[in-house]
Amino acid sequence: MKTTKNNKVIAGVFTLLLPLSSFLFSSCKDDFLEVTSPTDTFIEEYYTTKVSLDEALVAAYAPLHWYDYGSTWQYNALNFISEFMSDDMYPNGSSNTDQPMLQLMFNYSCTPVVCLTGVWSDSYSGVKRSNDVLKYAEWVEEAGNITSSQRADYEAQARLLRVFYYLQLWKFYGNVPCYFENLAAPYISDQLTADEVYAKVIAELEEIIASGNLKDDYPADEKGHVTRPLAYMIYAEMVMIQNDSSRYPKALAYMSELIRSGRYTLTPNYKDIWDESGEWNAESIWEINYFDDNSVRGWGNQLGAGGCVFPRLHGPRSYKANAGDPYEDVDAGWGFSAIPLHSVASFEEGDIRKEFSAFDMFAHGTSDDPGWMNTGYCLYKYMCRKGNNKDQKADADLGFNNNLRVYRYAETLLNAAELLLKTGGSAADAAKYVNEVRARAGLAALSNVSEADIINERRHEFMGEGKRYFDLVRTGRAATVLTPANDSGGYRTKAWTPDVRYLPIPQDNIDAAQGTLKQNGSY
Repeated sequence: MKTTKNNKVIAGVFTLLLPLSSFLFSSCKDDFLEVTSPTDTFIEEYYTTKVSLDEALVAAYAPLHWYDYGSTWQYNALNFISEFMSDDMYPNGSSNTDQPMLQLMFNYSCTPVVCLTGVWSDSYSGVKRSNDVLKYAEWVEEAGNITSSQRADYEAQARLLRVFYYLQLWKFYGNVPCYFENLAAPYISDQLTADEVYAKVIAELEEIIASGNLKDDYPADEKGHVTRPLAYMIYAEMVMIQNDSSRYPKALAYMSELIRSGRYTLTPNYKDIWDESGEWNAESIWEINYFDDNSVRGWGNQLGAGGCVFPRLHGPRSYKANAGDPYEDVDAGWGFSAIPLHSVASFEEGDIRKEFSAFDMFAHGTSDDPGWMNTGYCLYKYMCRKGNNKDQKADADLGFNNNLRVYRYAETLLNAAELLLKTGGSAADAAKYVNEVRARAGLAALSNVSEADIINERRHEFMGEGKRYFDLVRTGRAATVLTPANDSGGYRTKAWTPDVRYLPIPQDNIDAAQGTLKQNGSY
């Protein structure tokens, strides 16, 4: 629950303004022209206090806030960009040229020029800032202004943030530069293969967990800090995407520890997860915070503190809710989340999740311009709702208070079930975990479960949450599922192949790397 939104850890992006030096000249000798820049010295002097270190830590968290619309002015919300590459969401929009990058992602046809640049830029900004915290924490401890245990806390947070940023780079781009100290001019680092990135980052994650320096939780007004449960969830996700059977037992142990802890339970009413009152509830393991109270985020200040834009992206186009309807608070948006009819039909009869994953917009309202790929169904989970941006102070479209739910306890249960089957564990326990999720959805229990059952359950539990594409890739089903023949709308014209598993690296970065950065696939 958000109690004091302005106190959430991602409360803003601060800017440290370094003052220009003024020089007093006492003579007319030529050496007055030989000026030594005070910048390095000034930074070392500035980062000697706990206050300044806190500022650096906030700066390291800030890029999490940018993924929906950040440094490259793209809509990169982590909950839906990969969904367009799956079989469960259409880009829609006003036409097939509305947000070209999104349309091309759907058809595996991005180019190095028209591609996903925001996740690349925002993630590397996060890496740089996380590395800064590690350097500054040493300086502040040496100045005697934090203890060694406090330094360990700052370092654990910065290192886990860095892992999260590399997780995004690895998932979307695969073969990327991966470094743990900031680069010096000309700012070029060796490109690693996706397997090498995985090996380096997973080893780092294991060290972070083993250090014992991550906290399990934070008070309500400090939710959003990275935690040990978050580290566990990242670990399981990476290991499962990589199909790293050598680490399945450890990933299972982490999931089992979370289950046994009793700290988490499923929210009884699935709808409640997506309300503001449902943020940071007992099911939430980690969320990215957004708030509308005094939000200054706007079209001219997209990196400012405050709200998000992805609810407006998900809202149905030109929508008017019926008066007195149970979902009367649904507001009009830009329609970038049409749910294909084959996905609507995939739900079991009586699955209560269907209404919130595939919202029947014409059963609850009207639209005279629903979009070019409209099916009549869209994603309710992050849909813009009247009043969710009422307290913003800049631009309403970027001022919504919807937190991004990154990991939920339902995923812990389904991870544990799948890992049990992969490691020859208890089939009864695997079925028990799956049936907990199914019971909340109003579905009958399964007497036994297969990995295919679990992947199917994940599809319907997490539709619209950015999991499906990676599930299809890691299970080897992408090539058979993601084809024009399986698209009920007939919009997909190109089939997925391993050559397009990763997105193209932005061309401007290829150019800047002076020949050291190789493009992905055949882009």
